Order: sequence, then C-alpha cells, then structure tokens
Amino acid sequence: MPACSGCSSGSATASGTRRCCTRRSPTGPSATSIPPTPPQDNERLEFLGDAVLDFLVSDLLMERYPALPEGELSKLRASLVSEPGLAGLARELELGRLLRMGRGEARSGGREKNSILANALEALFAAIYLDSRETAGLHDVAAAIGALFAPRIGEADEARQHTDYKTELQELVQKRYKETVAYTITREVGPDHDKHFEAAVSFREREFGRGTGRSKKQAEQEAARNALEAFLHGSREIGP
Repeated sequence: MPACSGCSSGSATASGTRRCCTRRSPTGPSATSIPPTPPQDNERLEFLGDAVLDFLVSDLLMERYPALPEGELSKLRASLVSEPGLAGLARELELGRLLRMGRGEARSGGREKNSILANALEALFAAIYLDSRETAGLHDVAAAIGALFAPRIGEADEARQHTDYKTELQELVQKRYKETVAYTITREVGPDHDKHFEAAVSFREREFGRGTGRSKKQAEQEAARNALEAFLHGSREIGP
C-alpha cells in the first residue's frame, strides 16, 4: 500500500506530536515506479499494526467494561477497528496527503480510499511501536491508540445498546431457512410497578435463547441476543 511521504510535512499522532516519518516510514506497491530509493512494502507493517491495534483496543475495553461478556466486547472492538472507522481517524490525522503513491492511484482518488487510509493507519501504529519498543515497550503506541480510541468507545457502546437483536436474528433465519422465529413470555415476577419478564425464542419448536428484562420487549431482545451469540460462536445450529 502507499507510504508516508516523510518528515518534511509530518503527521499528527494521537499524543499531539508531529510524527509520521519514523525510521520505518512505510512504502507500498503503488509507489514502486517512483525513484530513486527502492521501496519497502508496507504489508508487514499493516500486519503488525493490525495485531497491536486489536490487542490494545481489547485492553481498553476490558478496563472500561469489567463485567461485559466476551461476545459484546468482540462486537465493540469490531466496530471500533472497522475499515470505515480507521479510515475516518486517518482523515482526521490527514494521513492521505502524506501518502506516497503512484500517479495513477493518486488520480483515481487513492488518498481518500477507505482501504488505503485504514491500512496506512495500521502501518503507522506498527511504526510507532517498532521505533519505541526498546525504550518504552508498548507505552508510546498505547498512548497514541488510547488517545484516539478512548473517546469513541462510549459512542460505539451506545450504538451497541440500540442494536435490534430481534431483527438481526430474524434476518439470519429468514436468509437461511425462509422461516420466522417465535417469542414466548415464560415468566413474570414482581409487583406491577416493578415487574420483570423472562422470554424464550424458538425456531422449529426448539428453544435457542432466553432473556430477562423490565419489559417484555427488553426480555425478547435479550433472548434474541443470546440466541445470536450461540449461533455466531458455533455452539448452536439453527434447525436440523
């Protein structure tokens, strides 16, 4: 992928310093025709940056949500490190204007492509880590990633809480089997002013998930979420 053009213009890291041209300033395949220095492919940096990013974002989420189940943590992390999300951060850091790329790629809008920007950001994280690991370990790259992602965790969590799990589950079943799921309120406990409900979701006369909540709708959403978790992690199969 394209590379950072160097220190002459610089790029902002999350810590506020102007640091783009590290010792391992990245270069990618699209810049192979540009003399005079033979380029170094950026894909290895992207590989390392992706792993470093996943690890440190996971650490942020574990610290922020000590009681959140693994499945929910995975969804939060996926939303934070998605290609559109990373590309948006890269635009905020103005990485696009610093990328060295072939003229054809640049003319076709390469500096604004989500895939290129997301990869460039991952490569930058890897370069920060490699340049500082001997003296600081993970500290410098963790500070950069923390400053960029910590403010976005709350937004991602709010979006997660508004997910319509019933719709997701129905779409999954409809796509695979052209059928519908059914919900049953299995229990109601408590006085009228503080009622709690338990719901079960079933398909082809088999129960696939249960959930509780302070309303029937909430209990059904929780049942659908639990069923989706089971399906997505392969512990249950939908139907025979």
